[in-house]
Amino acid sequence: MTVLRIGFIGLGVMGAPMAGHLLAAGHALFVHTRSKVPGPLAEGGAVSCSNARAVAEHADIVFLMLPDTPDVEKVLFGEYGVASGLARGKAVVDCSSIDPIATRGFAARIAELGCDYVDAPVSGGEVGAKAASLSIMAGGSDAAFQRVQPLLALMGKNITHVGGVGDGQVCKVANQIIVGLNIAAVAEALVFAGKAGADPARVRQALMGGFASSRVLEVHGERMLKRSFQPGFRIALHQKDLNLALQGARSLGVALPQTAIAAQLMQSCAALGLAQADHSALVRALETLAQHALGES
Repeated sequence: MTVLRIGFIGLGVMGAPMAGHLLAAGHALFVHTRSKVPGPLAEGGAVSCSNARAVAEHADIVFLMLPDTPDVEKVLFGEYGVASGLARGKAVVDCSSIDPIATRGFAARIAELGCDYVDAPVSGGEVGAKAASLSIMAGGSDAAFQRVQPLLALMGKNITHVGGVGDGQVCKVANQIIVGLNIAAVAEALVFAGKAGADPARVRQALMGGFASSRVLEVHGERMLKRSFQPGFRIALHQKDLNLALQGARSLGVALPQTAIAAQLMQSCAALGLAQADHSALVRALETLAQHALGES
């Protein structure tokens, strides 16, 4: 195996385990984070850099895993940003979930420096990041994708080259629409069942054997019933993704009525102080409307 010099910026709930898989594979890892480098990475030999520019100077391929579009722009092009440390022939891989249009602009600026750019947003949450089983949706040239695909394979299982730059982000927005609407559907069904006097846990068990079965019903339905809202993926982040969908729809002249409803339910949760809870906590908004919490008799 060829040992590569890899940079990783953004060592949060998902970024830290993703970077850990790259380090465990034997690659040299250079990292930058606003807080302390997680113990397993430091103990494994990851080199902490003082800023994003230093990461880019040391690494040949720089990964980003950041919360939102402005964060990516600042890390790439702000003072001591990645762009100021890049040399011709290097590559940037953005695993964040951000605005597809902005992504294409960022990629064009990086291309002017003679470097590759791949947008590779991920799905699977903290569990998938830790298990290296993320779904990864990549956008970029064929050559750029082939260059970084072996590294993506260390972090995910279902890796798809969707198309050109920005198409990975488009795919991720579509993913978040589907997941958000599924969470809302499962929450509505379980609240309805509970309010009607049925045992929502048994209703869920029955539905898991039929056409209504889904990964969301399996995982997030269980979270709703157990009141387990420790974040794997925060409501605030899913709000951001649905807002990207609605902004894109407005610019395209497309109507996304169900997406708008899901976004408003998440906004309701944020108003209830649940912005940092797992997105399965969307059920709390519907419970409030129904004046009935799952688990009540």
